[in-house]
Amino acid sequence: MNALQTYRYLRPSALSDGDLALQTSGGPSANPRFFVGFLTAPRAAASGLLAVAEVARTRYHQPVNPASLDPVVTGSRDRLRFESFSGCCGVYARLDVSPIGFDGDVVEHGTTNVDVNAPLREALARVGGLDPLHLSVGPDDLTVSTMDGPVVEKKVPLPSRWLRGFAEVHVLAAEMTLRAEVPATEAAAFLRRLPSAGDRSVLWAVPAGRTLRLTSRPGPGAVCLAGAGRLAALRGLLRFATTLRVYGPAVGAGSPAAASVWELDTGGMRLSLTLSPEPYRGFSGEGGVLASLASDDVTDDAALVSALLSWDPTIDVPTMAAQAGLTDERVRAALVQLGTAGRVGYDVAEQAYFHRVLPYDAGRAERDNPRLVGARALVEAGAVGRDGDVATVSHGTEVYRVRRLPDGGYTCTCRWWSRHRGERGPCKHALAVSMVEVPA
Repeated sequence: MNALQTYRYLRPSALSDGDLALQTSGGPSANPRFFVGFLTAPRAAASGLLAVAEVARTRYHQPVNPASLDPVVTGSRDRLRFESFSGCCGVYARLDVSPIGFDGDVVEHGTTNVDVNAPLREALARVGGLDPLHLSVGPDDLTVSTMDGPVVEKKVPLPSRWLRGFAEVHVLAAEMTLRAEVPATEAAAFLRRLPSAGDRSVLWAVPAGRTLRLTSRPGPGAVCLAGAGRLAALRGLLRFATTLRVYGPAVGAGSPAAASVWELDTGGMRLSLTLSPEPYRGFSGEGGVLASLASDDVTDDAALVSALLSWDPTIDVPTMAAQAGLTDERVRAALVQLGTAGRVGYDVAEQAYFHRVLPYDAGRAERDNPRLVGARALVEAGAVGRDGDVATVSHGTEVYRVRRLPDGGYTCTCRWWSRHRGERGPCKHALAVSMVEVPA
């Protein structure tokens, strides 16, 4: 479970005479250059990049030494995206730069990671209002005109938790819709009122006129805010933003804690933070992808859908379904499977998937998921049977009873289900039942 994935580069990145040459890894050809140009709002862009880098080096749950994980950057036709997970994997940050946010060309599509180390963070912090911020991401350079001093990028290992985090976060985001839109001035006042960084309480934000108010209980229209201090990375971009948008799934009285997305919009770029349902929960363990991975058809469907991906800024599911000859539901399941290899993400603002490529093989997340591995072992052992209208799963000396719910989920008599009550995906016994047709 501690396996690492390593990016490889043609040569180390380096800074010489004020120009930072940042190497890339991945893309349609060996080490492509996929963007050359200026970011049109340099101070805001520098603040956004610093926010994504700050999340990557922070562990919000039981803070210890800074993490050494690095953001991922994707060029996709008319879009640049910078992504990272926190060291605890409970916060996902993304900076989306739209066409009006840069003056240049996305000349190739590709994905790489960006080592925002201390010298680069210091240089970004010094970007002034008249300083241009020029990026050329490729084998030759990423030029930042105001920077000085040497910077060398190392080869970066990406833990398997990041892969599972990318897979889980887009499944959660696809269930969210816009719940509140707050002017930046009101957003700044709201953020100032939040509990301190060490507070781990689960609160709920409710729209109240032009602002948000906090409550301790969920209700219709509320958005979960677990560990409010995890929104600290938004503060640096507030002075450049026009709007704070908040997204979440549908909830009601008595709903459990849920993930949420908090997005600042400057016009040319959007910085979003996705928070896990509770401060101690990393996205890598949420289990939202397991049901889709257990399907017999999803692997073949994913291979077909993968061939149709074309680096569009957004993926239109009905159009892709028509091209593939599949239903919308099967295309969405295939996109979930592709997400387990880092091939797609989800943008809540556009309510659409997007294409990226990370250096993971398609079966990596499935092989690394203990519940899915355990479920397949149970099926191979012939452990699934039936007792009346209830499925049974034999595991050692224990027999677990699994019942299907009207909403398509399952209950189980195992300790996992008793502890999580379905809030973190199905247990391995329910997965095993879903893989086997057991006549009633």
